Amino acid sequence: MSHATHTEASSSKRSERSQSASLTYAVFLLTGLALLVVAPLFFYPIFLMKLLCFALFACAFNLLLGYTGLLSFGHATFFGGAAYFTAHAVKEWGLTPELGVLLGVAGAAALGLIMGFVAIRRQGIYFAMITLALSQMFFFFCLQAEFTRGEDGIQQVPRGHLFGFIDLSVATNMYYFVLAVFLIGMVIIWRFINSPFGMILKSIRENEARATSLGYSVARYKLGAFVMSAALAGLAGGVKSLVFQFATLTDVTWQMSGEVILMTLLGGIGTLIGPIFGAGLVVTLQNYLATSDFPVTIITGVVFMACVLLFRRGLIGEFYASRLGRRLGFEHRH
Repeated sequence: MSHATHTEASSSKRSERSQSASLTYAVFLLTGLALLVVAPLFFYPIFLMKLLCFALFACAFNLLLGYTGLLSFGHATFFGGAAYFTAHAVKEWGLTPELGVLLGVAGAAALGLIMGFVAIRRQGIYFAMITLALSQMFFFFCLQAEFTRGEDGIQQVPRGHLFGFIDLSVATNMYYFVLAVFLIGMVIIWRFINSPFGMILKSIRENEARATSLGYSVARYKLGAFVMSAALAGLAGGVKSLVFQFATLTDVTWQMSGEVILMTLLGGIGTLIGPIFGAGLVVTLQNYLATSDFPVTIITGVVFMACVLLFRRGLIGEFYASRLGRRLGFEHRH
């Protein structure tokens, strides 16, 4: 009898902690959303839009690495490829910005399907090397293809009018469009990782052999995660091409793939909002050190080394694991 009473008390306490954690999480999310809404009043809109694009890119990459356990060195293909597709469609074909972005997403998903179909046949470092090799092939394709304009890239891309009447050449309108796309992308990622499909991906990450023994087609789930990650990376790349009004080879280089890995590691692998903070840190360093005499890459490298040595789970991952994070109930909010 006493054991049953103890069990009920423990269950009640866990339920209270879960409710408290949900409330705390909701407060943090609403506070963050409010800050994003008023951010243009205090910061340069272009800087904020770049941050949001790379934050979505990092979250898309984290969907593959953090929740499926697949390290890709070729995600610049989807980010830069979508940028080229969107820029070309909007400038040369005269498509509206929303259709141009959707075309970029579709193109990135198609590239993800092709690359993923080849890469998922291998695991570990072999998977990573295959994605890197395929990404370099796409880079040289972009260098030689006529529609990409080679080393000059596609420049002077018009932002156009969203839905035919919202002028995106106005910085404020463009910012809120980027913010809306970012929020839609984050909702998709959250729904994806909290669905039964996402739970199976986590089981594959933890123990692929056991997932296979339970009858799941691991290859199909990996491919599905790869394509979803590619499509969301393409969403970020397509919007980025409209923000800066150009698409260049910089977007498809292996350095861009390395940069998104850095952002994810700094923020925290396998956390929903960690890559956002990692992207914010890297983009902020690039932005504010660009006009200084300090070499940006060296400073970024030092920050990365410090985070690896002091925050092995990433900034948000360490916060979740800290005493305060556990008290607030964040230890299970991955």
